[in-house]
Amino acid sequence: MTSASTTKTVRSDLRNVAIVAHVDHGKTTLVDAMLWQSGAFREGSLHTDRVMDSNDLEREKGITILAKNTAVRRGDMVINIVDTPGHADFGGEVERALMMVDGVVLLVDASEGPLPQTRFVLRKALQANLPVVLVINKTDRADARIDEVVDETYALFLDLDATDKQIEFPIVYCASRAGRASMNKPADGEMPDHENLDPLFDTLLAAIPAPQYTEGAPLQAQVTNIDASLFLGRIGMCRIIEGTMQKGQQVAWMKADGTVVKTKITELLITEALDRVPVDTAYAGDLIAVAGFAEITIGETLADPDNPVALPPITVDEPAISMTVGINTSPLAGKDGGKKLTARQVKNRLDAELIGNVSLRVLNTERPDTWEVQGRGELALAILVETMRRESFELTIGKPQVVTREVDGKVHEPFERLTIDVPEEYLGNVTQLLAVRKGRMETMTNHGTGWVRLEFHVPSRGLIGFRTEFLTDTRGTGIASAIFDGYGPWAGPLRSRPTGSLVADRPGKATPFAMFSLQERGTMFVPPTTEVYEGMVVGENSRADDMDVNITKEKQLTNMRKSSSEELVHLVPPRALSLEQALEFCADDECVEITPVSARIRKVNLNANERARTRSRTKKQ
Repeated sequence: MTSASTTKTVRSDLRNVAIVAHVDHGKTTLVDAMLWQSGAFREGSLHTDRVMDSNDLEREKGITILAKNTAVRRGDMVINIVDTPGHADFGGEVERALMMVDGVVLLVDASEGPLPQTRFVLRKALQANLPVVLVINKTDRADARIDEVVDETYALFLDLDATDKQIEFPIVYCASRAGRASMNKPADGEMPDHENLDPLFDTLLAAIPAPQYTEGAPLQAQVTNIDASLFLGRIGMCRIIEGTMQKGQQVAWMKADGTVVKTKITELLITEALDRVPVDTAYAGDLIAVAGFAEITIGETLADPDNPVALPPITVDEPAISMTVGINTSPLAGKDGGKKLTARQVKNRLDAELIGNVSLRVLNTERPDTWEVQGRGELALAILVETMRRESFELTIGKPQVVTREVDGKVHEPFERLTIDVPEEYLGNVTQLLAVRKGRMETMTNHGTGWVRLEFHVPSRGLIGFRTEFLTDTRGTGIASAIFDGYGPWAGPLRSRPTGSLVADRPGKATPFAMFSLQERGTMFVPPTTEVYEGMVVGENSRADDMDVNITKEKQLTNMRKSSSEELVHLVPPRALSLEQALEFCADDECVEITPVSARIRKVNLNANERARTRSRTKKQ
């Protein structure tokens, strides 16, 4: 230890750093390489790529959802690394992670450059006054443009009002998949000239400040995340701000409701590589896990029982998207493998989610079996629903809506900054698609590679259902990413889905005979022999209005034989919708039935006659 001033002591053997970046710019791959080169894995040990993406959904979707930390050793030095989500929908995870660290590694793709989530995570880091190390990753890409990307990053710092000190950041050039880094700029498309990540490690040790604490100060540690163990129960993830903590020590547990309870720490753990190991004592600056607190929640403080002082609460950005979540009320409820069907089970699960996810809100509705769940974006809400269905819940999910505010007596709605990379030939398609969604183009950049980058300011509700149309119009080649860009005046009515729904008018099983006649009307969502019910959406109508159809009609059997009677029926394969696609497809009068094996779109009102009367009343008004 060396004294930094008369009041603060520097812990020189430790660095706490978060890795932040846009989705798919290589954060988790870089952490893999750092773990390998620090000796965290033995030769021949079982090891998979993206070890930090331990959640099944993270591996399937190829994104980081939960912020996690690991620790690597460089001689006597320990570097705690927090791998954060790159998607703005999980921004609450990013904000909490930044409270645990003293600096950030900003990872930017050498071809794509800074994107919306890059702006989001960098803005949070600058607001926290954290120093930044810029890593230009994937320099070996054939379409790398390193100089332009560095210039774009400097422009982003200026646009976010970075201070002179914050803008003087070191730059490391990296190819994380190959585990190579360099302080010297390679040529575009070339590997860094150093054979390992030593230049990156050395830069982190030099540029990221060591934790500071007050000698002799009483204990202060804040809970920034929650985990659970079959053996230890609920685990609180903390950073020790001041003082020391020991296993078996009595601490003051300062709860969110203002009460203070004296509790003993039954287990104290720190992270080494990917494992949590028990220790007897932890010191200021350490990232720790503690057990012994049955109901501990995020933002609460563990303090000295003789001098309890609470730390400021954790605040995150307000949610922008909401949807209703309720029990499954369809005729097929309980027939699809679901085991958790009651309102009490659903409510308890939503309450449990609130403990570890500070970005969510759960509000009551007029119905006792339905709740309004608010989150950052569609993806965050879809991940929650997907997790619940895998836990054997059956649910009814309403169409996503935006969370509005009233400002000076006028309705304001959330807006997004949308960045699109698209081949030049689809420029007109994309511009037209966003024009009807009230999108305003702000910048257009042509790098001369055949691709164009467009930036739009668009209402958040204009992006509900946007992705499917966008991928169709760009033949699957376009790349779109959006980030919350504040509230603005209500943009007025938007064009709804241009097509209607094919709705089953009776229960039964879908037959090939009926589907052969219906496929001329539109696209089918269900294969033959699927169990359907009245009010279930079985396809997309090619016209704008809904159509009630008999998809269970059987072929009439007669004694007459025709030369063509033995011909096979040729059906177009149905379009299977994922959970996210089903939520995007929903019209205002539709919802999604979620079971462990299915995601079915249905009408809110299943009865065809009642729906017809509702439409008639609406037209008269």
